[in-house]
Amino acid sequence: MPTGSTGSTARGGPAVPGRLMAAEMAEQPAVLRRLLTEGAPRIQEVARHIAARRPRFVQLTARGTSDNAALYAKYLLEILVGKPCGLTSMSVTTAYGAAQDLTDCLVITVSQSGGSPDLVASTTAAREAGAITLAVTNNADSPLAGAAEFHIDVLAGPERALPATKTYTAELLALYLFAEGLRGVDGAAAAAGLPELAERVLARQDEVRQLAARYRFAERMVLTSRGFGYPTAKEAALKLMETSYIPALSYSGADLLHGPLAMVDNVFPVIAIVTDGRGGRALQPVLDRLKDRGADLVVVGPSAQVASASAGFALPTDGVPEELQPILEIMPLQLLAYEVTLARGQDPDAPRALAKVTETR
Repeated sequence: MPTGSTGSTARGGPAVPGRLMAAEMAEQPAVLRRLLTEGAPRIQEVARHIAARRPRFVQLTARGTSDNAALYAKYLLEILVGKPCGLTSMSVTTAYGAAQDLTDCLVITVSQSGGSPDLVASTTAAREAGAITLAVTNNADSPLAGAAEFHIDVLAGPERALPATKTYTAELLALYLFAEGLRGVDGAAAAAGLPELAERVLARQDEVRQLAARYRFAERMVLTSRGFGYPTAKEAALKLMETSYIPALSYSGADLLHGPLAMVDNVFPVIAIVTDGRGGRALQPVLDRLKDRGADLVVVGPSAQVASASAGFALPTDGVPEELQPILEIMPLQLLAYEVTLARGQDPDAPRALAKVTETR
């Protein structure tokens, strides 16, 4: 369990830095269990109603951490369900006021708080334009939940830390269960082992603390992956930037080869998320190029890949479907952001210039 989860200091003293983020990371196994036992039947019901309306196209709408969950949903819906998907440009509605014909389209809006005005406005406009609208939030009483025709509650409980952790993994699992439900599959069965695996990952915080020592003085870093792991690279980069303030660039492995690889040298830290499956195999040529350039390569993924890198964190992915591995992949990287931030003398609970609900318009 994360060391900061023990609470505050002596009575009347200041809170332990990172206490909230640590506690919420530690809650993730329980949140996943709750979603599988209490949330899955409702998600199946919503998926069944939407599938009956046979949407022809899916738009995904989100910001920040939830945008990375939406990108994960794009992979799920395109690969497992066979539905073409796109990511919404909200300024089309909120800034330009453009009208769209969204008849027979499914618009899924993902938001931890469900309170951002641009998400509510975009969802409202989509519904008026003929779309089937679904909100995925951690707040059933939020304006967004009220604006959409359907709602899925990710059941993560109150999240007080500014960096989202448990709501992100809950969004991933909820979106997986929904995608499987669209094609008439009970996804809860395949995901049943995730809570125990999550406990095993989070219990290895000492390993992550040792990795964090590599990045205490990092001036920049790159995170890369392909396929289902790509949203993990983007979310990990966001967590590192918002907590430790290290500029962290995230690239698809394919995009990394198209130019950005030139900035990598033998002192440049690169974190590669290697899913155990087709995405990981597609990333292999990128890993080979990074090694040829002498990059300080850290791998999060299968033990064989970790053994061939400079360092890494081996994930217990044996028997876990590739599409579920991102729920485990992000956890050591959440811990890494937490530990790097503490090592740099900063408080991950209080990132500068950030608020829990970002009210973009």
